[in-house]
Amino acid sequence: MRAVIIYNSLTGTTEKAAFRIASELKALRVDAEPVAIDDVDESTVADVDLVIVGTWTDGIVVMGQKPAGRKKLRNLPSLAGRKAVVYCTYAVDPGRTLDKLVALVEEKGAEVIGGFALVRHDLAADVSEFVDRLTPALVD
Repeated sequence: MRAVIIYNSLTGTTEKAAFRIASELKALRVDAEPVAIDDVDESTVADVDLVIVGTWTDGIVVMGQKPAGRKKLRNLPSLAGRKAVVYCTYAVDPGRTLDKLVALVEEKGAEVIGGFALVRHDLAADVSEFVDRLTPALVD
């Protein structure tokens, strides 16, 4: 199985999560490659079985949270026919960031099969749980 982890990071937390996800997937014998959103083109998503899209949570701490970089997300190449999973990183409360991120990725044509919010102060544990929940989808 081949997976690409497309990430949008401001402070490095979402990037760190992408590389941790790739490492854990590689331990499960998944060919996983993290790619910064600015480096994504059609070849990035060609011949992959799973697209993982991650971004950080933007907005006021208690309201108005949304996926950061929505314009960049809307400019991703078509994900038609691809399964996708999404994640967001956050400090206090992700609000509806995941729901909004799912909608953006579905607009690109992907079938979103799951999502997870990763709190930045416990990134390692949350990434492990995210990959554990993702594992059943890796055998399909």
